[in-house]
Amino acid sequence: MSGRNRLAVCAFVATMMAAGALLPLVETSRWALQAAFLLAVQSGVGALARRFRPARVLTVSLQVAVTLLALTVVFAREHALFGVVPGPRAVQHLAGLLTAGADDVGRYAIPAPATDGIRLMLIGGVLLIGLAVDVLAVTFRAAAPAGLPLLALYSVAAGLSDGGAGWLWFLLAACGYLLLLLAEGRDRLSRWGRVFGGVSRTSNGLAGGLEGAGRALAPVRTGRRIGAVALGIALAVPAALPALDGGLLGGTGGGSGKGSGGGTISAVNPLVSLQNNLNQPENREVMTYRTNSAAPQDFYLRILALDQFTGGEWRPSTRTLKDVPDRLPQPAGLGEDVAVTEVRTNISASRSYQQTYLPLPYPASEVDVLGRWRYEPEGRTLVGDGGQTTRGVRYEVSSLVVEPTAEQLAGAMAPRSELAREYTRVPSSLPDVVGETAQRVTEGAANDYERAVKLQDWFASEGGFRYDTTVTSGTGTAAIERFLKDKEGFCVHFSFSMAAMARTLGIPARVAVGFTPGTAQADGSVSVGLRDAHAWPELYFEGVGWTRFEPTPSRGTTPAYTLPEAPSQNPSDPALPTDGASAAPTSEPSTSESCPAQERRQGECGASAAPGAVDSGDPGTPAGTVALWVLGALAVVVLPLLPMLWRVRARARRLGSSGGRTAGDAADRVMAAWREITDTAWDHGIAPDESQTPRRAAARIVRLGGLDGGAAAAVHRVAGAVERVLYAPGPDGASATAEDVRAVRAGLWASAGRWGRIRATLAPRSAVRVMWAVSERRAELGRRWSDRLGRDRWAARLRRPSRQQG
Repeated sequence: MSGRNRLAVCAFVATMMAAGALLPLVETSRWALQAAFLLAVQSGVGALARRFRPARVLTVSLQVAVTLLALTVVFAREHALFGVVPGPRAVQHLAGLLTAGADDVGRYAIPAPATDGIRLMLIGGVLLIGLAVDVLAVTFRAAAPAGLPLLALYSVAAGLSDGGAGWLWFLLAACGYLLLLLAEGRDRLSRWGRVFGGVSRTSNGLAGGLEGAGRALAPVRTGRRIGAVALGIALAVPAALPALDGGLLGGTGGGSGKGSGGGTISAVNPLVSLQNNLNQPENREVMTYRTNSAAPQDFYLRILALDQFTGGEWRPSTRTLKDVPDRLPQPAGLGEDVAVTEVRTNISASRSYQQTYLPLPYPASEVDVLGRWRYEPEGRTLVGDGGQTTRGVRYEVSSLVVEPTAEQLAGAMAPRSELAREYTRVPSSLPDVVGETAQRVTEGAANDYERAVKLQDWFASEGGFRYDTTVTSGTGTAAIERFLKDKEGFCVHFSFSMAAMARTLGIPARVAVGFTPGTAQADGSVSVGLRDAHAWPELYFEGVGWTRFEPTPSRGTTPAYTLPEAPSQNPSDPALPTDGASAAPTSEPSTSESCPAQERRQGECGASAAPGAVDSGDPGTPAGTVALWVLGALAVVVLPLLPMLWRVRARARRLGSSGGRTAGDAADRVMAAWREITDTAWDHGIAPDESQTPRRAAARIVRLGGLDGGAAAAVHRVAGAVERVLYAPGPDGASATAEDVRAVRAGLWASAGRWGRIRATLAPRSAVRVMWAVSERRAELGRRWSDRLGRDRWAARLRRPSRQQG
């Protein structure tokens, strides 16, 4: 197998090994087989084309064309011309698939289903990275820079995944890159002949030219060092990038507590995922539970509370974590005169549900769960520590059913000053219309409880609001102002707006995120799905504590203590949940969505066991944003490599011309070889001196470059050929070979230091000729334009009619 073919095979293997990091992102791995087959076709076309030694641009163009044809056959065969050629309809179909794939990426939690759009993005991305690796490593014989596309592929996968088995994919990608480096090094050495490893140096110089064991392996050691640096970057970059986790239902959160000495948590905002989950085409199950609560319609599962309103977003505060106590402390603000009953619940999270926060009924009093969990007292939440998530976790929870009366809420004392100061704070950017609307809606209310009920009723039934999950979410002050004006949105808008308005009225408020009760099953359990994701406001009343309100129409249930003359609920006695003892909500679908709002609020529509399906319309990640990210990533990868790529192309153009047997053609080859030697010396720090003759310039290159032996002789040979071309009566006999240029380049490379070689390769000084050429071209165009304007001005004067009339 030739050196180029060996490099092509290694480039293919390295790309597929790096692409393995994408496997955990999708439910099925069949797309990887398609990607491997198409990548093999792409690599094979490149290898076949290089056998005929065409221009490198032609080889790359042929690979690009074959890649487009292959993607058309796989994804747009019905819309293509003759089933293969990508016509306008096929291009439009592929563009639509990319847009749909971008939407699916923003909509689904990991692992996502392999939709056509996601498959096109995965396979197309692997082919794009594979083409870049093949072009750099094989076509331009620069294997070290080929690690950058591989690094980009691994980094994106590592940033999107949840870290499961990440070390395996890292090792695979690392091994692929090392394999490519070693293959390139072997190919480079093989072009110089056999490497002798066991001959010692002698004084006569013969063995000295064939390096001993230490120097023979120097290129291998250099390859190892380059690989170690590249792998260190590959390990550090994903750790430095922000994790693109799924937030509410798919992320790893932000828990950072360690050991038993406290720690803090600064969580990601889960609200974008909440909207995505509401718009899932399939209501995938995330957990099931059994409870002995007598009011399962009020059994909300709470994940965390967003208590900090910055103006740009609602987010959880940074809190101190503690060890989970055997029994959680009494809820803050709960008085002894409020009716409380304890219930027990068994919860089982699905294997596909990975979230740092443990969903709990509020307020939980005791949690029995295995694993590494920490306790955050202010929000009464449990947070996974050291990578602990809810995936497949089974746990038992004791929680309190707090049943305050309207009289108790209405007679609540003023909250403590420090609590009121923290939870009534609003940003200065909050529009005045928010506070003005809150004052107008609650006009006539005698206390904070009545104000809260008026706000809830205004949002849920009296204000003319419409529930719509397709509205752009937004969590800042501008989104609240827009929501109050347009009066359409989903639970995020309702809960945030009510909490902000309550704060303007001096009522402590925050927003809870979690799940509505779910759907009852025939076996007595309750299933909670993606579409049960929800957000609701919690308002604080001294003597009762944090109290749930439900302003979102057609979602969840209205709390009994906010309904006029609502009958009290009496939960059953505490007991372990069993099939017989579990309260069994009706398994019929909820009618709350079709029930008029007023009747639903009066309790005449029956309990809502679960929200119904909502219209799907989540815009997901805009295609324009995805395109900008892709272009930005390509710019970051490609722009630093442009000088090197230009230099490689210029060298190939100067040394690749072998046509023409006339004296003029031979002279052109001589001058091209001399220019290449001059630029190579310049890349290694020997700036050209145009004032010197070729012979003196050659001597200067030999002296400053530390050349000897064959390299020095090659410089003088080419310089002599240049003198014959420039000064002899005829250029006959003047010749310069590509081998002479390569010998000079190898000599300069050997005498340069490590950083000199890196600088000469990645940032060649002679690349400034491109800027000079652009500047000269621009000046020439300016002169031509000025000359043309001058001629036009004189012509206009000659054509100007005389003012004299004869």
